[in-house]
Amino acid sequence: MSRRIAGVDVGGTFTDLVLHDPATGRLSLGKLLTTPEDPRRAILEGLAGFGAAAEIVVHGTTLITNALIERRGAPTGRITTEGFRDVLEIGSELRYDTFDLQIERPRPLFGRAHRLTVRGRIGAGDAVVLPLDEAGVRGAARALGRAGARSIAIAFFNAWCNDAHERRAKAIVEAELGDVAVSTSAEIGPEIREYERFSTTAANAYVAPIAERYLGELA
Repeated sequence: MSRRIAGVDVGGTFTDLVLHDPATGRLSLGKLLTTPEDPRRAILEGLAGFGAAAEIVVHGTTLITNALIERRGAPTGRITTEGFRDVLEIGSELRYDTFDLQIERPRPLFGRAHRLTVRGRIGAGDAVVLPLDEAGVRGAARALGRAGARSIAIAFFNAWCNDAHERRAKAIVEAELGDVAVSTSAEIGPEIREYERFSTTAANAYVAPIAERYLGELA
């Protein structure tokens, strides 16, 4: 038996809803003002207004993107391979305005003091060149925890082809810090090139606690 499906899109101004009933073929539309102090309220009011329960709800929102743009994310730390501490600031040779000699890159989402390094290296051919320093990972996790980090990004060199060190580091961080959100680059963006993978993981970690709390409360 087909189930009723609702779609919800929460924007900065309006919350738009749609409900499809496959039994009747009916498509119902709804639109309310977004309730920024508690976006769930507009969602629940809009769904209730359809007069029929949805078995499946598909949800999209700009709220997390806005938190990233406005830099309202959670206190975040990063653990990376020794020698790659400043990748987020160095970036790559690409510039969004090639001929601007005074160009200023956007600041990283969190400062250098919250970007720590550990020994360990995966080679380009996915072999372990240098074992992971697990004690170093524990020390970095504890230091970031003391600094107030609620989310940790783990991004290691060449993790795109072998994520063994990232998976082990994640297990150590979770054991040390318990309820923090942990994002690894191999899970978030397993692509070659460090800046792209590291920056994507940093952005995910920065907003992960906000998204987890919001979706958990909504559910």
